[in-house]
Amino acid sequence: MSLEQDVMTQMKDAMKAKDEALLRGLRAIKAEIIKAKTEPGANGQVTADGELKLLQKLVKQRKDSLEIFQQQNRQDLATRESEEIAVIEKFLPRQLGAEELRSELSAIIASTGAAGPQDLGKVMGIASKQLAGKADGKAIAAAVKELLTK
Repeated sequence: MSLEQDVMTQMKDAMKAKDEALLRGLRAIKAEIIKAKTEPGANGQVTADGELKLLQKLVKQRKDSLEIFQQQNRQDLATRESEEIAVIEKFLPRQLGAEELRSELSAIIASTGAAGPQDLGKVMGIASKQLAGKADGKAIAAAVKELLTK
């Protein structure tokens, strides 16, 4: 079942249950899918990889907004953002923990033969492709820098 079909099914259930937080998150996903399908060159379709990137983008936007709302002491808006993050993350693959990420990156570093910080680009290129959707880009970059400077 495609992401769009899954979202539509869950939207119907959320409407019946009058679950506003779930409905808000699902509507955001649906709007982004429609936007992606109408972009030039999309031919009215979104690939599985495109869906993953789209969901990651939505979560990142909401996390950035959440941080701002918390700094400005707007708990009402921060709560809405965290509810939407929870809904969107249900559609993403399970995120790697810190230790899992480090072990994956250690294996990538060993396979590329990276020796130090000068090899950061080589490792990041492979790591971002292999760990797409499983970890945040900032977390990957920070862990790679730490591992290469040991």
